[in-house]
Amino acid sequence: MKLADIIAKDAIVADLQATDRDGVIKEMIDKLVEVGKIDAKDAPEVVKAIVKREKQGSTGFGKGVAVPHVKHEASKTLVATIGRSSHGVDFAALDRAPVYIVVLLLSPPENPEEHLQAMETIFRHLQRDNFRKFLRQAQNVSQIIDLVNEAEEIPA
Repeated sequence: MKLADIIAKDAIVADLQATDRDGVIKEMIDKLVEVGKIDAKDAPEVVKAIVKREKQGSTGFGKGVAVPHVKHEASKTLVATIGRSSHGVDFAALDRAPVYIVVLLLSPPENPEEHLQAMETIFRHLQRDNFRKFLRQAQNVSQIIDLVNEAEEIPA
């Protein structure tokens, strides 16, 4: 599974406006609604499910990155998007550092194996210093899309 195959490029948010975790999650879900990846009527429930998952244990794994994710019936297919915050957001990350890059993943509950494969793909890239650095430096959606498309080629 390639990162470029799971990221909804038209739902990338290059300059998140929200200043807290729940706001970031809502902003990214709203973008997925805007581009037709989930139905507007389902958005509040999806946000609530992701926030509930975050309260069980932060998906901020450190190094300025968080990967909020949930399996939810509102998601008809596996979909992910990327959000970039220039100011940093408190995600209660393991290293207590602010989060600048958020990769949000939704998947249908009936295919847990695909969800795990997507998580593995996302983590594999986010653990690479160069990939994180380039994402954080990206100034717009186009630059983030280029990075996602080139993700397999960026050196560790």
